[in-house]
Amino acid sequence: MAVIETALTRLLQIKHPILLAPMGSASGGRLAAAVTHAGGLGIIGSGYADSVAIKKGLTEAGNARVGIGLVTWALDERPGALDAALAAHPPVLMLSFGSPVPFADAIKRAGCLLMCQVQTLAQAKEAAVSGADIIIAQGRDAGGHAGMTRGTMGLVPAIVDAVGPIPVVAAGGISDGRGLAAVLALGAAGVLMGTRFAASDESLWNGAMKDRLIAASGDETEQTRIFDIVRGSAWPQQYPGRAVKNAFLDKWQQREEELRLARPEEEKIYMNAAPDDLSIRAVWAGEGVDLVRDRLPAGDIVEHIIAQAIEVLQRGATIVRTSIT
Repeated sequence: MAVIETALTRLLQIKHPILLAPMGSASGGRLAAAVTHAGGLGIIGSGYADSVAIKKGLTEAGNARVGIGLVTWALDERPGALDAALAAHPPVLMLSFGSPVPFADAIKRAGCLLMCQVQTLAQAKEAAVSGADIIIAQGRDAGGHAGMTRGTMGLVPAIVDAVGPIPVVAAGGISDGRGLAAVLALGAAGVLMGTRFAASDESLWNGAMKDRLIAASGDETEQTRIFDIVRGSAWPQQYPGRAVKNAFLDKWQQREEELRLARPEEEKIYMNAAPDDLSIRAVWAGEGVDLVRDRLPAGDIVEHIIAQAIEVLQRGATIVRTSIT
């Protein structure tokens, strides 16, 4: 099988330019290990900078080479999680949703590559100055939490131009090999994917959630804060989460202040709902969810993405020279 070599694959010493998004609810050690064994790089989620979750994920990953992702605003509150992560000597540590500046020096001193996920040009430039080795350009198309300002297609080349030669990885709305080929053409060195892997065999999601994801359309997704409000999760205002619409979302969307007042009772309803009650529970999904139509082992997903991307890149377009008379 042919491979796609980029600045990302060379830097991380991986076969394929595909990274697993460290989704707190889906990216456990088993899934991260599967992506790594397939030639990409798995990154485990840490919840909200939870040292216990980090250790559990690393144990599940076994001897697989995996990275660790940390939610930066939560790390501000629980800095000890950084020590737990660095003690494992991961090849890369990913910071998202907050300034990397307070933590960058410690990460670099530990000999770990620093990867920063950003949603704006200003954040990308800050990450570059802080010493980021890889920058992830995440558009609002992404599933789960993301910014609200920029779509992936416009954001990626703008960040490539702003921070080169630092490798830029695209995230948001990318679910197959066509998306990988597209962002390579935009100057990215690879992709970070979440929604596609959430439906994998190794994902931590239950079967009902995976089935709902497979059945969903991107038209059904919406950015919202209501799932964070009802859970009492302290996500910053600028990072809503994209989820598949359901009855709970329809009831409370555009009624955030009312939900805050009603939270004592609504939280009980939400937290006591069965894990497969998807009329209430959130199913996070990006706009590329239309392209997720089956449940596969993560290794098969990686192989299919690479094969399709190579086919698209090789097929390309025909350049016809014309003369003006």
